[in-house]
Amino acid sequence: MLVQMSVNGRHHEHEVEPRTLLVHHLREAIGLTGTNVGCDTSSCGACTVHVDGDSVKSCTILAVQADGSVVTTIEGLATVAADGSTVMHPMQRAFMQCHGLQCGYCTPGMVMAATSLLAEHPHPTEADIRSGLEGNLCRCTGYHNIVKAVMTCAAETGGAA
Repeated sequence: MLVQMSVNGRHHEHEVEPRTLLVHHLREAIGLTGTNVGCDTSSCGACTVHVDGDSVKSCTILAVQADGSVVTTIEGLATVAADGSTVMHPMQRAFMQCHGLQCGYCTPGMVMAATSLLAEHPHPTEADIRSGLEGNLCRCTGYHNIVKAVMTCAAETGGAA
């Protein structure tokens, strides 16, 4: 089947098998490997991306279901400054500043889920953040610094991350 989608602002058109998961399409056909395959059962959240502005575990939908959609992956959060340098998204900076990552495997999905959380709830409490990120698992950090990073980003951006 032919699928077309905008991924990180670029148009993509590919033939896919109907059973191809979006996460595999992003990684294999489009070459964006920042979206990780963690469990293939929607338990871990390492594959979280935004589809039409909603946070989605990309192992739970088929590429054909995203046909015509606007998809943002972790690679699409950073921007390019006028001088050509890369400018990290405020959430990416907060994760770095607050040491919200260790091995980094969950980080792309966690950052994507966190940006979606702030879009829906710009001034979250710690409890809101912990609840909002429940579907994303981290085996290394114990979540304390992840929560701190999300709170830091919310405070620095006024919730408009």
